[in-house]
Amino acid sequence: MSRCGREAERRILRLLHGHSTRTCLTQIHAHCLRHNLYQSNQLLAHFVSVCGALNKMPYARLVFLQTQNPNILLFNSMIKGYSVSGPFEESLHLFSLMKNRGIWPDNFTFAPLLKSCSNLCDINLGRGVHAQILTVGFESHSSIRIGLIEFYTTCERMRDAKQVFDAMPQRDVVSWNLMIHGFCKRGDVEMGFHLFRQMSERSVVSWNSMIASLAQSGREFEALDLFCEMWDNGFNPDEATVVTVLPVCARLGAFDGGRWIHNFSDTSGLSRDVISVGNSLVDFYCKCGDLETARKIFNDMPQKNVVSWNAMISGLAFNGRGELGVEMFEEMKREGVDPDNSSFIGVIACCTHAGLVQRGQELFDSMIVKHQIKPKLEHYGCMVDLLGRSGCVKEAHCLLRSMPMRPNAALWGALLSACRTHGDLELAECAAKELINLEPWNSGNYVLLSNIYAEVGRWDEVEKRLSSLNCIKKKKMERKSCFSGTGNVSSPTVKTLTTSKKEGVIVKPDIIEKEVVQEAKGNQITSGTGAVIVTKIEEKASVSLKKEAPARVNVRSTYCGCGCGCGCGGNV
Repeated sequence: MSRCGREAERRILRLLHGHSTRTCLTQIHAHCLRHNLYQSNQLLAHFVSVCGALNKMPYARLVFLQTQNPNILLFNSMIKGYSVSGPFEESLHLFSLMKNRGIWPDNFTFAPLLKSCSNLCDINLGRGVHAQILTVGFESHSSIRIGLIEFYTTCERMRDAKQVFDAMPQRDVVSWNLMIHGFCKRGDVEMGFHLFRQMSERSVVSWNSMIASLAQSGREFEALDLFCEMWDNGFNPDEATVVTVLPVCARLGAFDGGRWIHNFSDTSGLSRDVISVGNSLVDFYCKCGDLETARKIFNDMPQKNVVSWNAMISGLAFNGRGELGVEMFEEMKREGVDPDNSSFIGVIACCTHAGLVQRGQELFDSMIVKHQIKPKLEHYGCMVDLLGRSGCVKEAHCLLRSMPMRPNAALWGALLSACRTHGDLELAECAAKELINLEPWNSGNYVLLSNIYAEVGRWDEVEKRLSSLNCIKKKKMERKSCFSGTGNVSSPTVKTLTTSKKEGVIVKPDIIEKEVVQEAKGNQITSGTGAVIVTKIEEKASVSLKKEAPARVNVRSTYCGCGCGCGCGGNV
């Protein structure tokens, strides 16, 4: 290559890695053609890599097809590009083409191939690539070992992943993180935690992965304790930490802990620069009942997406401020933000709390007709809750019958509760029948129906339901006795719970319900260490906070009958 050609090549490389590459890609390619560099494999490999990073692989393919003699460097760049932006199958097609042309793969070929297999989650293709790696003898390369672990963990083949992991002479933090994530993703949090404790060096990603896994598996106290340990070990939280820990603080009522994370996010710039952090803060304060702070954070966010608006709308529904939530939904549309599935769940929940039945129906219809959003079970649940609370139980029943999918137990439960509230015995029996068919083992269904019968004085029906309830409880106790070694079944009989009206005893409708709730409470595991952990993070927060937080009642998240997740708890 002439001196002029080398200078042109260096200039093109600088252009490729400049700030305006996305808008100037075709001009850069024209520059290559003008200087007769369109057959330079080295330059084209850089060009193709940039195309892959910019999700411009169709353009990269055109350039590749015009190259007369592509070498391993160019093939590797094409394979890597497809592994990043897809279609992932093309990586494997190019690998076959490369072999057919007699080009031998190198150690840079296989890592992106494995990435494509991971994205496709195709165990057979991945095993084929693994066999090729063993054939050519590249299994000792670190990037390939990590690619194999990632592939097997993605496909939830943890035995194979552990085999590769155990064979590594030196394990870096990436391989440890992949193994921990793989076990936790499969539900084996204990094994993930065991590996986490074995790590000699940890990264923020390691801590985040373990904290998130504990939180997602319902072990929130342990997640919060691990967050405290992370801080004590000198690791600063990043955006993923904040987004993971804030919901845990909200669920456990650790308000000062969440406020400390808020202060840290402000100081580090996370709340300003990372939109997901701002969204999580809005959600946290809404769930803690501090709508004023939530609204201030929302208003101060430099950028908002649909998740930001959804957090605020759902937060208003959560706190019973339905009319404000509907207004905010309209404001969101005026701002040019298109509502999504979650937006309509939130705004219909707002209509439920505000008693806006007609408006809720209009929004539900507009979701289908105007926004082309197909309703899910949650949307139907919100509508059943809206109609049921307002006394339109027949309309709610018609809606359930017209659903394109089969209603679940939560929807029939919402209808049954509404029928009890408004005294519609006929529909209550219908809903209860559907519920018992779906959940014959759920004693709560029998209890609710028994209470409805008791309220109208149908004691023979109460006795039948309680008889069924006692059978269920007896079976549960028998199952427990298999583990406890005792065969004693202590269960209230029908006689102990109900007496005839002739004896002059009036049974309170909720007596059975209270008894079942008491039983459920007795089965709960109370954690003394949980309170200690919450206190621990609160103490850490109080030291860091300059001003003492005002006393605040945490609004505990509860599931309403509709299953909308707005935390309405069945209360208007």
